[in-house]
Amino acid sequence: MKEKELIAKLNWFYSLELNQVDFYLAQARFMEDIYLTKTLTRVAGIEQQHVDNIAAQIKELGFNPTKLGDVISPFLGKTAGYLLGALGPKAVLKLGITLEEKAMKDYKDLIIRVSDEHLSNTLWNNLIDEDLHTAWFANKLKELDHNQL
Repeated sequence: MKEKELIAKLNWFYSLELNQVDFYLAQARFMEDIYLTKTLTRVAGIEQQHVDNIAAQIKELGFNPTKLGDVISPFLGKTAGYLLGALGPKAVLKLGITLEEKAMKDYKDLIIRVSDEHLSNTLWNNLIDEDLHTAWFANKLKELDHNQL
């Protein structure tokens, strides 16, 4: 993969993860379920680690993370998080699953194209975290559906 394309992909992940930090924090404020609130807050913290890891990778390659992502992604994440959070936990979990699945697909696509072992390990770690988030969200959604019966 050419360096310019790699930087573009890493900036995509940087912006996506930055968006998710504010997205999950905003949603957590609307939840009445303390476990869901705490989990969304924890997931946001993990997503912030992803932001930091991706930023470090971009800097190791001699570039800076996109400034556009620094401005737009938190705004979009916060706005979407507030709007969705107001719709309730099921909507939050369903969209969370969709976003995490998109991130997983994109991580898998990049992992197979990267030759640098350190970068590959970072991407794998982020992918595994996204998969764990998806599984937790799906399990919580199933629990909410079961409790309504």
